[in-house]
Amino acid sequence: MNRKDEHVSLARAFHQKNKENDFDAVRLLHPSLVTARSEEIDLQTEFLGLQLSAPFFINAMTGGSEKTQKINHDLAIIARETDLMLATGSVSAALKDPSVIDSYTIVRQVNPTGLILGNMGAGRTCDDAKKIVDILQADALQIHLNVPQELVMPEGDREFHEWPENIQKTVQSLTVPVIVKEVGFGMTHETISQLQTLGVKAVDVSGRGGTSFSQIENARRPKRELHYLDDWGQSTVVSLLEAQNIPEMTLLASGGVRNAFDIFKALCLGAKAVGVSGTILDQLLRHGIEATIEMIEDWKKQLERLYLMTNKTTTADLIHNPVILTGAPKEWCETRGIDYKKLATRK
Repeated sequence: MNRKDEHVSLARAFHQKNKENDFDAVRLLHPSLVTARSEEIDLQTEFLGLQLSAPFFINAMTGGSEKTQKINHDLAIIARETDLMLATGSVSAALKDPSVIDSYTIVRQVNPTGLILGNMGAGRTCDDAKKIVDILQADALQIHLNVPQELVMPEGDREFHEWPENIQKTVQSLTVPVIVKEVGFGMTHETISQLQTLGVKAVDVSGRGGTSFSQIENARRPKRELHYLDDWGQSTVVSLLEAQNIPEMTLLASGGVRNAFDIFKALCLGAKAVGVSGTILDQLLRHGIEATIEMIEDWKKQLERLYLMTNKTTTADLIHNPVILTGAPKEWCETRGIDYKKLATRK
């Protein structure tokens, strides 16, 4: 089976719709008096010059085979009909094998005016990045970081020392925004600060809690002996907490996002927008395009209610919502010296 097809099949097999994660340890204060008006609610968000009509998007998933071309075709329809930004899976496969390029360019054919993000690994050069942007007519580029995945992958890379230089040169040479994202292992304060020194202005912290690529790659190993790495890394909530107090860094969040409430909590923790992959893919493969569109539109309505419930009218206002942390995220903050009490009293 094609490796990209294997990834989709295993991601679907391991997907747990109601799996508990650290979003469950985030609580919001209830204000009994609400002065905001429902007609004032505005879900729009903006970062690096990209204007999004809603504060969430369809994050990188797949591409590189006939089967994944159909999935990207359907995701592009969903993005077009819901006016969501869409990121492709890694386009590296098309650089290696031009015969699969249609599995990526289909998203631009189906959604000619939508916001499209290209995607490549940090092992790729700035010249590769320019080719990907040109191929997709991309509005921005994601550079993904996936060391654990590569090391567990039977045929994965084993050398990563060139990644910082590749990232720096790509940021300097591209004319479109660059977002550096993890693939479900999360980020620390130290990592984000290091990326900032390379010129990176936006990160997707993409934490543990959703699709585990160490679990997927281990399932592809004959002995499946690395199962202890299934839950490697920091959660999305913890990664957002790690990112507190890093000035002039745009935060995006993804990983383990199950519903509108998780999106809302990530926005309250500082994300400008939230990427969703596994939940949307599962809905699409189980129930089809129309049901996925319906779910996304319902999420927008739910977000409008949550904005109003917390007396906020814009996405930018959510950063002022007091946040109470319990359980593992609270313990993490105590251990790492993160001032979680300040989050509980902000106004």
